[in-house]
Formats: sequence, structure tokens, C-alpha cells
Amino acid sequence: MKIVVLVKEVPDTWGDRRLNLETGLLERGAGELVLDEIGERAIEVALTYAEANSGSEVVVLAMGPASVPTNLRKGLAMGADRAIHILDDALIGADTTLTATTLAAALSHEGFDLVIAGNVSTDGGGAVIPSMVAELLDVPAATGLSTVAITATDVTGRRDTEVGSYTVKAALPAVVSITEALPDARFPSFKGIMAAKKKPLDTLTLADLAATSGASGEDAHSIVISLAERPARAAGVTIVDEGDAGTQLAEFLAKNQLI
Repeated sequence: MKIVVLVKEVPDTWGDRRLNLETGLLERGAGELVLDEIGERAIEVALTYAEANSGSEVVVLAMGPASVPTNLRKGLAMGADRAIHILDDALIGADTTLTATTLAAALSHEGFDLVIAGNVSTDGGGAVIPSMVAELLDVPAATGLSTVAITATDVTGRRDTEVGSYTVKAALPAVVSITEALPDARFPSFKGIMAAKKKPLDTLTLADLAATSGASGEDAHSIVISLAERPARAAGVTIVDEGDAGTQLAEFLAKNQLI
């Protein structure tokens, strides 16, 4: 079975994250760039299956700038067999539509039995890419899974919502997305880190994908028209208890539509 894991390079959530007020894009140089944690968990799901089923192949796929291969190597060090990097200047500032179109093209180019992704990235928060990719590939999507069970013919998982839990099942080939309820990813071993240096890491451009799927940087997508910096946080309201603190607090909450 070939499992392709969609991962993303994002600014570390422990650092500052800022938007460039001229371009409207995230300032990716403002802090350390890392693999998104939810993507690492997705790799863990794939590796767990591959280790128990000989003949399986795990491929990590990411789209992004020239810095991405450094973090893709972490996926290889964890145990993935190969990595693919989509690199093209026409993808700078890509929205969800262009991103999903490009990823779907790369998946069609590569071939797959199962695609695993995180449910939402920490830098974008759109939570729509897995479903959009599945739609473009015309395969089933099982999204937001808190558990995952993979067989040679299908994938099953539990989806937890505010009103209950559902068991969903999709025949392969399929796309699934997972939540943070799945186990933490393993740490790369020294042996894995050394082995990762020799594993294949291929780079694809839009021209490479256009040959088989028609993908291009000219696909319609949205752009940022205007951007304003978030106002500085104002000083809070201080309530001095002179016997009427309860009344003041209730009035404040009511004024701000909090009760």
C-alpha cells in the first residue's frame, strides 16, 4: 500500500507570528519554521500501519518555499520512505483553492492508495484542504477522525462532534484527516536522522505537474485586497469593591453582551 501524508511547514507556535502589511502574507522568517505538529501525527499514523504491514510505502508531500526540504527530512528521519516537495514561485501566497488544486495534481502524478492529512494547520486554520483534495481527486473523504483503522481495502475511524460520535468508513483509495486525539509522533532516532540523508527527496514544479494533470499557477484564486494591523490591547477595566462590585461586574458583562 502506498500512503501519502500531506504535511506543512509552519512558524513555530511558540514564537511570534506576524503578517506582512505590504504583501498580506505571513512573515515566515519571523520565527523558527517547523513541521506542523498535526502533520507529524499524520506521519505517525502512516508509519504505524506500514510497520505492521510489509510492502507498504510512506511518502511525505509538502508544498512551500525552498526551506521546506529541511523539515521534510524530519519526516524521513521518523521513518518515511520518500519525500516530495512542490516548489514554484507561482504558488507564493496560494489560497486554499490553488493549494488544493496543486496538491491534488501532485497526488495524481504520484499515485496513492491512501492520503492522510491533519484536519487543520496552525498557520492557516482553514480546515478545508483534505475535503477539497478528495473532491478534486473524486475519492471518498473521511475527515476529522479521532481514531484510524486501516486495512488493505478500506479505512475506518471515529469522528467526534458536539452532538455525538460517529463511525465512518471509506473504501480505498481515499483521503482522511486526523485530529490531535491521535497519538503524539515519535522522535527521530540518530539512526533515522542519518538514514534520512540518503532517502529520496524529489522536487516538482507546476510545469512537472501540468504534464499529467493540467495544474498551473494561473488557476483562479483569491488575493488580499487590504490589511490592517490589529490594534494594541487596551488597558482592562478595574472594578473597585465598595460594596457594589457585584453590580458593577454584572453591568460590565451585560454591556459587552457576555451574559
